[in-house]
Amino acid sequence: MIDAHTQLYGIIGHPVKHSLSPIIHNGVFRRLEINAVYLAFEVSDLKKAIDGVRSLGLAGLSVTIPFKTEIMPLLDELDDLAAQIQAVNTLHNKAGKLIGYNTDWLGAVEALQGKIDLPGKKTLLLGAGGAARAIAFGLKKAGGEIFIYNRSPEKGAKLAKELGAVYLTKLPITRELNPEIIINATSVGMAPEDEQIPCPISLLQEGMLVMDIVYRPWQTKLLREAKKRGCQTIDGLEMLARQAAAQTEIWTGYQPDITLIKEDLQKALALSLSTHEASEEESKK
Repeated sequence: MIDAHTQLYGIIGHPVKHSLSPIIHNGVFRRLEINAVYLAFEVSDLKKAIDGVRSLGLAGLSVTIPFKTEIMPLLDELDDLAAQIQAVNTLHNKAGKLIGYNTDWLGAVEALQGKIDLPGKKTLLLGAGGAARAIAFGLKKAGGEIFIYNRSPEKGAKLAKELGAVYLTKLPITRELNPEIIINATSVGMAPEDEQIPCPISLLQEGMLVMDIVYRPWQTKLLREAKKRGCQTIDGLEMLARQAAAQTEIWTGYQPDITLIKEDLQKALALSLSTHEASEEESKK
């Protein structure tokens, strides 16, 4: 029950109406019996929003596109890894001090480590945006060998140089690279363009581990094609759930159940799909 002691958390970004974070965190608060509520805030002026956090005493925020880098100079302190990654996805208001963290890297690495030992493994990372940066730093921290491909060569080459990774000017269409892991950290394959795939299908070889951070649809075309070819797969809900669980631990000290978070997400996506299909059917009448 909301009362005078209820703590307020939320997500800031633009846009955020599609966000599943309120479903995740309100479910976690309910199960852990934490007196808190989590809302989505559509923000156009970031500085004013952070001033509002200070004035109103919000307990914490998730930070999403386009503010993960822009927010950094507005905070009082950065966690070491957030400073290295140069991106913040989590804000904790600790006794009036606003501290920035990054849990994206941890969500990705934990998801991967559940399937494979990362040290020495070759990873082909598709993308060089905020999520890709966090994943790349996580892979480096875990001892992986990283190959980066990005449609914007300048951005991809810059990230590769920062990490001591290899930048690929084009995607190999044979086994010449022979990675053990392929990660899609781009938006390619996201609905409504869900029949797109971010790499040549010929790259997908039996025994590989293929991860896609896209979660709308839950099973992307990349993952479906990978399964057909005998690859192990990790869907976007896995990273989403794990990075959110790490946020909860930063804010509250509690470790939520990842399985229950994923169940909440799967139900939400299934409901969203059925509602969309019903709407389409109605529009055809």
